[in-house]
Amino acid sequence: MKKTEKKNVRETVLELLEMIEKNQSYSNILLNHAINKNKINSKDIGLLTELTYGTLQRRMNLDYYLQPFLKNPKKIEGWVVHLLRLTLYQMIFLDKIPDHAALNEAVEIAKKRGHKGISSMVNGVLRNVQRQGVPSLEDIKDPIERLSIKTSHPLWLVKRWVEQFGFEETEKMCELNLTAPTQTARVNTIKATREHVLAMLEEEGIEAKPSPVIPEGIHFLRGNIANAQAFKEGLLTIQDESSMLAAYALGPEKNETILDACAAPGGKTTHIGEKLGNSGKVIALDLHEHKVKLISDNADRLGISNLDTRAMDSRKVQEVFDDESFDRILLDAPCSGLGVMRRKPDMKYTKKEEDLLHLQSVQTNLLKAVSPLLKKGGILVYSTCTVDKVENQEVVSAFLNEQIDFEGDRSIKERMPEAIQPLVDGFQLQILPQHIGSDGFYIACLRKKVQ
Repeated sequence: MKKTEKKNVRETVLELLEMIEKNQSYSNILLNHAINKNKINSKDIGLLTELTYGTLQRRMNLDYYLQPFLKNPKKIEGWVVHLLRLTLYQMIFLDKIPDHAALNEAVEIAKKRGHKGISSMVNGVLRNVQRQGVPSLEDIKDPIERLSIKTSHPLWLVKRWVEQFGFEETEKMCELNLTAPTQTARVNTIKATREHVLAMLEEEGIEAKPSPVIPEGIHFLRGNIANAQAFKEGLLTIQDESSMLAAYALGPEKNETILDACAAPGGKTTHIGEKLGNSGKVIALDLHEHKVKLISDNADRLGISNLDTRAMDSRKVQEVFDDESFDRILLDAPCSGLGVMRRKPDMKYTKKEEDLLHLQSVQTNLLKAVSPLLKKGGILVYSTCTVDKVENQEVVSAFLNEQIDFEGDRSIKERMPEAIQPLVDGFQLQILPQHIGSDGFYIACLRKKVQ
């Protein structure tokens, strides 16, 4: 029966690319759904992931290569453009798939989904690419525009980054954003040592190694973490290394009461709970009930018992909590997420420059809302998973100019793992993806004056 016919890998990728563009849904969520729905064979999951992310990652680059071969691109149906990009990605960037195999598969899909005219056009375009080769990127004279097309980052974004970090750092960041991120996890130090967990993983045939940066961090080289016994027993949790640094900056001490103001999905929250050794209390807030449940479920799996989770808007915390009722506060603010593009490549094409300014006002309001709840002498850590100064240094600078009872806390450096200390600048830390191969991340450590 045609309706229940199982889709092959490339047909599934094509469907995913359409859905991502149409619904502006995150690729990582849709990808997991597609694997389950289409019962993708475990040996094909790698190819499905590679083709989906690769085609998304290099979309602007692929469009530049296709441009000379398309007569009326605006008249071509969306799914056909996705099919051409997907096939060209295989022909240019994947060595293991022969051109003729990728090309024939594209023609078959075009026949199946369209009519003879479409399959002829797809065949003609791809054979012309094969014969003539793609245009050179060197034809783009402006170096910033060339970098934008070569690495498929919007021109407005590349310009911003060049202004903020210089051309060389921007180029490194854009290039790294095209690569798959290393999967990392944090050992639950309440229950186990890193050596013990690594030994357990090795016994199960999961290839992993200690992080060179974070004392409780692990890098996974091969194998599924979520299926590991150590994961099921709550001995580790999946978290990026940059994100692990927020708890280091906060520096929780035994029996303290700590607020995590924007806590979901709970990686930082549970890290704080661990650092407290299950003493004291961590109050974790998030706007959405289902996300709060994620934090609680994660804490239960890890055996962390000092959490109090609540669904609420952190801009209204003063209605619920008394002034000066927390020893430390973590505000991991909602942000553009420009530091996690490797994980969500579709983000590059949906973000707009004005989004950053809108987010800046949200971030500023959150800081103003939580700051009165901090005790005198207490520490407030502001963090984001973005790299843009509008959401980071500018927010913190404006806050310090307005709130005279706060100052930058330079003791952040001594709380950081040794490998990170050289990256600390006064009371701030801006990690770019190329620094330690992790997500882009910003941390500012502020202290409420005693007098």
